[in-house]
Order: sequence, then C-alpha cells, then structure tokens
Amino acid sequence: MLKVSRRSGGEPEIFHSVQGEGVSLGVPSVFLRLATCNLACSWCDTKYTWDWQNFNYQTEVVELGPEIVQQKIQAYDCSHVVITGGEPMLQQEELQPLVESLAAEGYTFEVETNGTIPPTPGMLRHIGQWNVSPKLRTSGNQLLETQNPLTLQTFAALPDAYFKFVISVESDVDEVCTLRDQYDLAPQRILLMPEGRTPDALARKSAWLPELCVQHGFRFTTRLHIILWGDERGR
Repeated sequence: MLKVSRRSGGEPEIFHSVQGEGVSLGVPSVFLRLATCNLACSWCDTKYTWDWQNFNYQTEVVELGPEIVQQKIQAYDCSHVVITGGEPMLQQEELQPLVESLAAEGYTFEVETNGTIPPTPGMLRHIGQWNVSPKLRTSGNQLLETQNPLTLQTFAALPDAYFKFVISVESDVDEVCTLRDQYDLAPQRILLMPEGRTPDALARKSAWLPELCVQHGFRFTTRLHIILWGDERGR
C-alpha cells in the first residue's frame, strides 16, 4: 500500500498541473504526492505530509494500492508523472510495481528527493529524471541527517540527476559551492531556488539570487506554482 497525501477536500493528492520547479519548469505533469518524510525542514510547505505533532495522520493520509493509484494517474491525459512528497524514497519498494506498470505503457517519470536514501535498481531502471534537493543548514535539520555521502555520490554519478538547492540567505550559496566541490558536480547540474511560500517572498529573494547563479554558472529556478496559484494544495 502507498501512503498518499490528501488534498484539502480529502481526496488523494494526485493532480494534473505544470511542473513548478527545476529543469522541467512548465512541463505538464501528473503529480503524485506521497506522505511521510525522514527530515523536518523549518520552511517546508508540505508539513501536512509528515508533521504529526501539528497534523493528524488519519486526516492527511490515505493508503491506496498501486492499482488504484495507477487508475487515478491514468484518468488524466498526460503521460509524464512527478513523484513528490514528503520523501518518496521512503516508499520506493511500494512504488516500484506502479512505476513498472506505467512505464510499460509509455509513461515517463521524475522523482523529487532530499538525497538521503539511495535508489533501488528497480527504480533506477524507470526514472528518467532525479531532482535531488539536499538540505542546507538553514533548513533547520541536523547536518548528519541531511547529507548521506554514499547516496549523494550515487546520484552524482547519474547523468539524469539534477541538484536543486533551496536558498534562504546569500550565505547558503557558499554551502552549495562546498557540496559542488565535494561531489564534483558540474555547475549546469545545480539549480538554486529561492525559499518562499508567497509571490512576494520569492520576488525579494529573486532580486539577488539570479546574480549569484550567473557568478557561479548555476541555473536559477523559481517556484512557478507559487507565483501562479499561491500556497495551495494540488496545484
């Protein structure tokens, strides 16, 4: 069974929209948001997927078999799927049958992950793009929790993995540069994204972040869904 987040009305958070972040910005996609996470970012905008001190698990999560999830994904006229969370890699054993079945029908996939859990061989066979987002010190997590060197080395060796960093303050970029050097990441595989849950917050950080991208040869990505729809579930 897959632990799937619920939308505000209670239905599973499986929806059709455009990718709001990263190298696939603007691509029409079906999103599957899975619940539970192994980190606790202070600025997280999906705390309802894991913060059981402030949210109720029974209210926020529905457990569904892979075949039901597949039917809901297939209800949309779109063959590109973004698997997000929470932290999807916590459920990759349960995900694999779903991914294999949809891949056989021509579906393509992106996975959003925090980079702490290595992918299984089964997932590696079918995922066309990995959006790896290691958490920096300003996320509020302990450094030992956020960075698993062996896992990051695994992703760094994959040509279809991109590294997306949430930037809260300018000094975060120094930490990104350290990780770039540590894992020998080509600058064009690194994306810097302003932290923010409102268009105004994104605009303030976007006033200085693109220049740092130019300086280091990194890519800049905004959060298109926040600009278009605000902090709304299922968009």
